[in-house]
Amino acid sequence: METKNLKEGDNVLCTVEKIVGTTVFVKIEDNGGGGSIIVSEIAPGRIRNLRDYVVPNKKIVCKVLRMEREHAILSLRRVTQGERKEVLDRYEKEKSALSILRSIVGEKSQEIAEKIRNETGFGGLNEFLHSCKAAPEKLRAYLTAEQIERVCKILSEKKEKKVEIKKEFSLRSLQPDGIKRIKRILNLQESIKYLAANRFVLSVTAKGFKEANTKTNSIISEIEKGAKQEQCEFSVKEK
Repeated sequence: METKNLKEGDNVLCTVEKIVGTTVFVKIEDNGGGGSIIVSEIAPGRIRNLRDYVVPNKKIVCKVLRMEREHAILSLRRVTQGERKEVLDRYEKEKSALSILRSIVGEKSQEIAEKIRNETGFGGLNEFLHSCKAAPEKLRAYLTAEQIERVCKILSEKKEKKVEIKKEFSLRSLQPDGIKRIKRILNLQESIKYLAANRFVLSVTAKGFKEANTKTNSIISEIEKGAKQEQCEFSVKEK
């Protein structure tokens, strides 16, 4: 992926290269391009020392504000906790997929990985390799029959690391039968626990962040819909 393909709103993994005055310069991991973050986009409020937030070689997740030719203008403070987790989860899975490929083809792994990313239309190497568990023939353009067999064996034995997302929300009713209304909204979902004072927490576990996030958003949407029907006050705590 070329730097010019980045667009406003993209979330990218970056490595801090240097700090010059009140500007942080980074390398964008996905494509090797460069970007910068001004001090007001590091964190909300007054910043006394930039190095309390960023130091050279630290990996951070940033949001693209705009592109200036081949240079990305980025923000660190505008990235939500969920967006940060999603990017880091994708990075770890890509690193793991590349490690599998490296164990099979050695030094050629990076070259083959780039070909797969550029030619297959998948979101990344990890997504492509896992799709090959059900259709190993898709690997024939990149690996020998023996190598394909070894990749499939590793993938079948590899246990997926599960991801948990927690979302805290408030649900309150001023009606005389408020407790019954709230119970109807929550519908006895085991993934929801009562905290205190009309506060609840939803916990969702799935194979990856994307799946967990989709399930979480779906449940929260249903609760919000139910709250409107039951005339209850509903709000989600944003982190």
